[in-house]
Amino acid sequence: MFIDIHAHAYRRPIPFVVQFCTAEQVIERYDKAGIERGALLPIVSPEIYLPQANEDILDMCEKYPDRFFPFCNIDPRALTNSSDAPLDRLLRYYKDKGCRGLGEVMLNVPVMHPMVQNLFKHAQDIGLPVTCDGSDVVGGDFGLYDDPGLPQLEHTLQRFPNLIILGHGPIFWSEISRLETPAQRKTVFRPDGEQAGFQPPTGQIKEEGVVPKLLRRYPNLYGDLSDSYPWTALSRDHDYGPKFLAEFQDRLLFGTDLCAFDMPIPLGDLLWEWLTKKKISEQVFNKIARENAIKLFKL
Repeated sequence: MFIDIHAHAYRRPIPFVVQFCTAEQVIERYDKAGIERGALLPIVSPEIYLPQANEDILDMCEKYPDRFFPFCNIDPRALTNSSDAPLDRLLRYYKDKGCRGLGEVMLNVPVMHPMVQNLFKHAQDIGLPVTCDGSDVVGGDFGLYDDPGLPQLEHTLQRFPNLIILGHGPIFWSEISRLETPAQRKTVFRPDGEQAGFQPPTGQIKEEGVVPKLLRRYPNLYGDLSDSYPWTALSRDHDYGPKFLAEFQDRLLFGTDLCAFDMPIPLGDLLWEWLTKKKISEQVFNKIARENAIKLFKL
């Protein structure tokens, strides 16, 4: 029923931070959640997780070709640590190996950093959609930094009109409505390494934020509905949420961001609930659940 456009798996367990699933554990979760297949996104930047090889992802997808399709991931600092690195050579190689997208890009520098922009340029030229995570700080976190209002994302969408960018994570989805304070965008790490309590925007959406405005303005922006943040953004308002899904039904894609075996997948339940209550149509449900993924990733 569902196609997952964002999941993670490691060939072997890593010692701490996040206990990622093996490929077999991901399949076990998929079977229970009614997910027919999914994308495996490699993690290559060392800001918070131990990097893994693109080849590990290719091996898992080759072992279970009916359940997984691969993304590749290239750290923008690769090859020459410069803004003119020939990253197209790497991206073309992995696209030829069957990779359907690039990401999850999560190094902790600004979106407009010249090396990041170089990566995006080559991704546009090679024809790979990009999934990024974000942050509201530089240092002590993971994810590309952007300012409140996401101006660096907007400039990137302007610079590369043929590059499909999948908006993902708290920095993106917190701005579905107008922020009360900029710190609502993401949690922060305390000096002892623990995360401070995250207080995302809640309650009815009285004033739209930049996310729906950017989606209307830039056809190359899509919405990655994985992890808990889009569920939080949509479920806070059961009137606005279905309208948002209906308006952008052609550019929203179901995902899990599965990082651990016991991680909840609340979005699937929300989509089923809104379909059952006729808050969204069967057409909207099917597009978001699987049809958009089939079209975008040529499955």
